[in-house]
Amino acid sequence: MKEYGRDLRVADHLRRELATIIRAEMRDPRVGMISVTDVRVSSDLTNAKVYVAGFGIDTQEQRHELLGVLNKASGFLRTSVARDSAMRITPHLRFYYDELIEEGARLESLINKAVKSDLQAGSTKTDQEKNDT
Repeated sequence: MKEYGRDLRVADHLRRELATIIRAEMRDPRVGMISVTDVRVSSDLTNAKVYVAGFGIDTQEQRHELLGVLNKASGFLRTSVARDSAMRITPHLRFYYDELIEEGARLESLINKAVKSDLQAGSTKTDQEKNDT
């Protein structure tokens, strides 16, 4: 059983290459500052799902616009990756917005709120118990 197969190595290579190419070579102002968070390559290495997150992208419309730009530029990005690597097959790229970062921040906020609420409820109980004795 192989833990780190070829598809994972290709995915890691693509993530690094795409991050560099998008930052250095893409001239579209709609792209802005984005991070390539994950790449998942099919077992036959012909397709890759690229997950990105953008800084300052707050609305669903901005996400759709970003994904539209990146998916339109996927041919350019694929050609750039192929030019800079020795891979025999360069996967077709499909971009998706990674909402895990935003979801993580939202969950962290909820957890902090719950902890704060528990601490306040605990201190109120302690005061009441002191008055009862």
